[in-house]
Formats: sequence, C-alpha cells, structure tokens
Amino acid sequence: MQEIHVHAPATVANVVCGFDCLGFALAEPFDEMTVRRTDQPGVRIINRDNFNLPTEPERNVAGVAAAAMLKKARADFGIEIGITKHIMPGSGIGSSAASSAGALVAVNRLLEDRISKLELVDFAMDGEELASGSRHADNVAPCIFGGFTLVRSTDPLDIVQLEFPPLWATIIHPQIEIKTAEARAMLPKDVPLKTAVRQWGNVGALVAGLAKGDYGLIASALEDIIVEPVRKSLIPDFDEVKSSSLEADALGGGISGSGPSIFMLSSNPNTAARVEKAMHIVYSQNGIKFNTYISEINYEGVRVLTGNE
Repeated sequence: MQEIHVHAPATVANVVCGFDCLGFALAEPFDEMTVRRTDQPGVRIINRDNFNLPTEPERNVAGVAAAAMLKKARADFGIEIGITKHIMPGSGIGSSAASSAGALVAVNRLLEDRISKLELVDFAMDGEELASGSRHADNVAPCIFGGFTLVRSTDPLDIVQLEFPPLWATIIHPQIEIKTAEARAMLPKDVPLKTAVRQWGNVGALVAGLAKGDYGLIASALEDIIVEPVRKSLIPDFDEVKSSSLEADALGGGISGSGPSIFMLSSNPNTAARVEKAMHIVYSQNGIKFNTYISEINYEGVRVLTGNE
C-alpha cells in the first residue's frame, strides 16, 4: 500500500480519580489523516485546516512520533502526512494524542503492521512530550487501543485494557485556553496519606465498576479529591456544570485532561442528551463560547479506513 487514511479519535484522560493513568477513547470528534509513502526520506507535514500548527516535522507531534518510528524500523521510504483536525488544539480532549497516534497507526500499516500497539504508544509519547513537556500515555493509550485503558507504568510501559459497559460521554468545551504546563504547575507536590488512600480506593472501585457493569459503583467512584479541587478554578462555572449534569442523572465526571473541557458519563444516550441541555443552560448565561459533543465510547481506537469509506 502507498497511502493510508485514518480517523484518529479524541480521548478523555484522568477520568476524574485516575490522574495520568486512566483514559478512554471517544467515537467523535476525530481527526482525519492521510499518510502517503514517498521516495524522498523524512517526514513532510501538510495541514488541511485553519489551526496553523507547525509543519516542521521536529515541531509537530505527528512528525516527531512518525520520524522516530521510521528510524527505529529502518524504513527505506519517507512519508507525507496530511492532517485535517476536527479536535481543537488545547481543548483537553487529546488533540495532540490524536495527531501522533493517527500518524503512527497509518505508518505502521505502511510497514505491514510490524510494530506492536504497545510500541506505538511508546512512540506516541514522544509527541506528548513535545506538546506538554512530559511523557504521559493516558491519552495516546486509549487512542491506539480503544476503549478504557489503565497506564500501570510508563517506564517500563505497561498498558491494561479495561472491560466496560455501554457508556456515553457528554463533553462541553469552553472556548478558553488552559496551558497544560500551567495546569500541572498547580498540582500539589505532597499529598497526605489519608487523602491518597481514599483516591486509590476510588481508582480501584472505578475499575471494578467498569468490569462489573455496575453503574452505581462507577458513579460513586467518580470522585477526585486531589487534582480537581485545585484545577477547577481555571474553568468558569465548573461546579455549576457538574451539579446540573448530576441533576440530569449523569453518573459523574469532571475535567477532561487538564481542561478546559468538562466531561460527564451516562449509562444511555437519552441521559447524555439531557446532560448536554443542562450544560447548554449553564454556559448560555456566562457569555463564553462553547462546543458540546455526545459520544459513545470508541471500542477500536484509531480507525484505518477501507477504500470505500
């Protein structure tokens, strides 16, 4: 094959209590990417959107990740990556992860899938380091594996795919900017043991609730007592969005990644739609522009399209 087309999905990281270790993939929005094999060595980036992201491969997350994998694979060809982003950069729903993961899955298909998914995550973390300054995998892992993932360790890399029941995510993206580096700088350097134990209990309960399909347990476990209390001040009307969503019967939710997006999980699409209406009501009163999405959990991660799609 000479050319591969992929859809690279948005993702939600942290999932309330699982800072830097839990994440899940969304069915939409997603970026559209075309990766074409070229005789000229190296990576060429073509942006087909209006976000004006860098086209120099060493400054572009897709370019950095793809170049690292081509070098490791000793590929005898170069690539051209055409990117149409529908996941707004800085939205908190894995825009950089979609770019790097989508490019890697496409390049891997050109390499006849000789690279494992775990290795793809490792290369994608190069892109995340460029974007945020840290090699975290809680966005790129679900983007590549699909569904819910638990990052047990990044060194060595250890990804656990989690079972989960039918779930829908409702997301509101306020049109404000939160820099990941600044959001990380707010985090407490030390956490009291009693607080840490409660948070660990929530993570364990959430994983168990997902595996058992126990919506009540999932709802009770969606509690963050370490990160959310210090970061929510960055997002206007965060408490109002969360409380109105819960009143609309959402299971729970919180900040997606480092924000500004807020996500809420529901057990069915009708509830997810009610949650979206509740979010609209809150943000229609504060004058801040916003987008909303309703999406089922994406089971497959980056999708390679066939010729008739």
